[in-house]
Order: sequence, then structure tokens, then C-alpha cells
Amino acid sequence: MPFSRFLGYDRGEDGNLVVNLEEAKTIKLLYGLFLEGRSCYGVAKELTARGMKTPGGKDKWSAGSVKSILTNEKYKGDALLQKSFTVDFLTKKKKVNEGEIPQYYVKNNHEAIIEPETWYFVQTLLEHDYRKSKNNVTIFSGKIKCEDCGDWYGSKVWHSNSKYKRTIWQCNSKFKEKCQTPHFTEDEIKDAFMKAVGILIKDREQIRANFQAIEDIAYSTSDLETKRDKLYAEIESISNLMEQAIQNNARMVLDQEKYN
Repeated sequence: MPFSRFLGYDRGEDGNLVVNLEEAKTIKLLYGLFLEGRSCYGVAKELTARGMKTPGGKDKWSAGSVKSILTNEKYKGDALLQKSFTVDFLTKKKKVNEGEIPQYYVKNNHEAIIEPETWYFVQTLLEHDYRKSKNNVTIFSGKIKCEDCGDWYGSKVWHSNSKYKRTIWQCNSKFKEKCQTPHFTEDEIKDAFMKAVGILIKDREQIRANFQAIEDIAYSTSDLETKRDKLYAEIESISNLMEQAIQNNARMVLDQEKYN
């Protein structure tokens, strides 16, 4: 474990990870900035502006350093062992483990700096890649799907250098897949959203009743309960027959002994 280049933890007496309270503040700030909506680049820029030191002790942060910390399981208290291994013990050359040797995942290995729930939420945001740029993340990001190809709609700026500049939304694969779905302005999307909310509020009781009816059908166990009761009845019947047969055999044995 390269503690000299690992931010947030020191080496404990037993060799395990011990929280460095001062460096942990930087880790919590980094996660907080990302959850506020900044991209990895935006977080790096802010940390640099605040004079925070990087894991290597440098003044300037990079997006790669930020993402490495956001995806490191050690900050939630777990440890993935043998991510890399030494190829040559003479030169100390290391290599990323790509299945050459076993890896081991240890849960609750040490004290966490970031709550596991928060860490997993950050992974979800990174996975969906909604944070490439703070400017292109809006309430509609990842909410509008193309009917033709199933890809997400994204915002595009038309006539960016003229007085006719405007932002529209269209399928991200429109020209690659030749989708026929139209583009929309933000005002059109907002208007459609408000109409949908109005319908939902107006017909909420009917919608709720419909959902309840669907839920009752989908999760109904009446057929299973009927089959269960039938099986129980058959088992009880077989059990009674077996008990009666045993009793009859016992009487036959006793009668035979009595006769002899």
C-alpha cells in the first residue's frame, strides 16, 4: 500500500489503514463537490483553487486523480487486495492485475471516510456519465428516450455564434441510427411535463385505482394458495392411507401370532 501517495489514510501499528483526519477533510470535500453537480474536471479545478494538495503532494489536481478517488472502494471501508502485483522483484516493476493472480475483496476492513450509500450513489452517477460537464447537466438529462433507437436525448446548441442561438434536445444517435424522432426546445419539454403533471393530478384517484388493480393481479397468490391447499389435502390423504395400512398389517401379524 503506497501510503505516501494515498490521501486520507495513514499506516496503523498493525499495518492497516487508519484515517488521517486532516486529509479526510479533502476527501469529503471532493465527494461533496462532485455531488453538487461538478464534473471530475470541475472538482479538480476547485480543489486546485482552494490550495488542496493532491495524493502526490502536488498543487494542481487532474480529473483522473479525482475519478480515482471517487471510484476507490477503500474510502467506504472495504479493500480489494492485489489490484496490482510485482512482475520483477529486482526492478520492483509492477503490473495491473488482469487475472494473472487471485484478487480478494474484504468488507469492513477499516474505518470508512465516505458512507457506503454515498459511495455507491457516486458510482451510479459515474456509470451513467451524466457529469461530463456541469453546463450540460440539467433536470432533463437521462430522462428523455428516443422512441426509434432507445438512446437518450441530449442538449445541442444551434447558431451558437449568432443572435439566433438556442438550445434544443434531440436523440444522441439521431444521425448514426437515422432516427425519425423530432427535436424539442426546452420550453416544449417543460410544457409537456406540466401537462403530464396536470393529467396525473386530475386523474390521480383513477390512476391509483388502476395501479392497485394491476398490482393485485401481478402479485396475486390465490392460484398458488389453491395448489398448496390441494397438495396438503393429497398429502394428508396419503398419510391416512399409510397409517391405516400399517394398522391393518399390525392386526394381521397379531392375529397370525394368536392363531399359531
